[in-house]
Amino acid sequence: MNRQEWSLRLARPEDAELMPAIEAAAGKKFLQIDGIGSAGSHTMPVDRLQRYIRKGHCLVSFVDERLVGFLVNEPFSRELHIWEMDVDPDYQGRGIGAGLIRACQIDARNSGYSAITLTTFRDVPWNGPFYARLGFEEVTALDAHPRLAGELALEADHGLPVERRCAMIHFLN
Repeated sequence: MNRQEWSLRLARPEDAELMPAIEAAAGKKFLQIDGIGSAGSHTMPVDRLQRYIRKGHCLVSFVDERLVGFLVNEPFSRELHIWEMDVDPDYQGRGIGAGLIRACQIDARNSGYSAITLTTFRDVPWNGPFYARLGFEEVTALDAHPRLAGELALEADHGLPVERRCAMIHFLN
């Protein structure tokens, strides 16, 4: 396998047009998993991506000149929430996703955030277990995190199986 070097940077407005195709390609992996095949069938709208990009809340990764991954986040008080992180399936397994998460962690810590949060599937190998390896832990006391509880409730309303979803947090202190 050709293990090309990759790089990352803040996203630029022109990157937004390429991101949904990466998200859709990565989402196809969910078709292999019973009960959640539709999880990867929707992509983040380009106009929403452009809003995050304008605010500096989106990282992208490249191999040569090709955009192969991205991470979108948004601040909520002293926490930074990851809305989406995807890597093109042709480039997975090269540390790109972990690199995007680590860059987000460094930036969040340097910017004074106390934690990074996200919601994910607790039992899908490239979801919950992946984030756990990068220092995230499952939020078990959702009453103490009403924003995350609300996000999980919205996901359930959109058909995601509540028993397989979880919120995770990585404390930066």
